[in-house]
Amino acid sequence: MPLTPVDLMRRNLLDVFNEPDPTRRAAVIAETYSEDVIWHEPDRINHGRKEFEHRATEMLAETPGWIFHPAGPASELDDIGHLAFQYGPPTQPALVTGMDIARTHNGRITELYTLITSSPEPS
Repeated sequence: MPLTPVDLMRRNLLDVFNEPDPTRRAAVIAETYSEDVIWHEPDRINHGRKEFEHRATEMLAETPGWIFHPAGPASELDDIGHLAFQYGPPTQPALVTGMDIARTHNGRITELYTLITSSPEPS
């Protein structure tokens, strides 16, 4: 049975972006996203699983030790999934908040939009 949009949103946040092991992360990416997935971030667009995998690795390196937490339950409507998130060091209040919205097809994310609702001011 294919994963639902709610299942996919949780996997996207917790099993990809909180996974430090690149081999396990790549396996989850292969199971969770279509080969030609498109990920829209505020400052770039990533095309395909390989770019997605590279960008996830890059994010983990940019903010070592930071973790994502859901900011409420995931929701879905038809083939669209949504999950708000908090991000930051595990022992501090979240430094970044936002949401992911995804279009899915046959149990895989085909397009992902990451919206940032608050983040630290650049110094």
